[in-house]
Amino acid sequence: MEFLQQNMVWAALAVFSGAWLLVEMIRQLRDKSLLTPLAATMLINREDALVIDVREQGDFDQGHLPNARHLPFGDLERRAGELEKFRARPFILYCGNGSRAAMAIAALKKAGFEKLYNLRGGLFEWEKAGQPLTRKKK
Repeated sequence: MEFLQQNMVWAALAVFSGAWLLVEMIRQLRDKSLLTPLAATMLINREDALVIDVREQGDFDQGHLPNARHLPFGDLERRAGELEKFRARPFILYCGNGSRAAMAIAALKKAGFEKLYNLRGGLFEWEKAGQPLTRKKK
């Protein structure tokens, strides 16, 4: 007990960070639109998912997922019509870390698209998992 009293700030920080991790873990378990790199690869191979990179042109040119289509987030509303012919397929959207892809998914949901997935952690997690990148243009 004396230890906790002397280290109350550290103990509070440990409790807070543990709670934060627990809440994040529960949120990710409930969000079925988040895919791990392995789950994304399986969806691509099994259901011919369309991979969409929503990063800016310079980022895309530095490396992207194989066969990814480039559709920058800023152009999404204007160019969403390009995706109409693929409507029946699942879409996997990604960015650098997953945040812009989440916003892109929200925009595409408003446009009536249904099978939308976010690559959890974006390109960062994809690379971390040892998955391939390419610089080829589709």
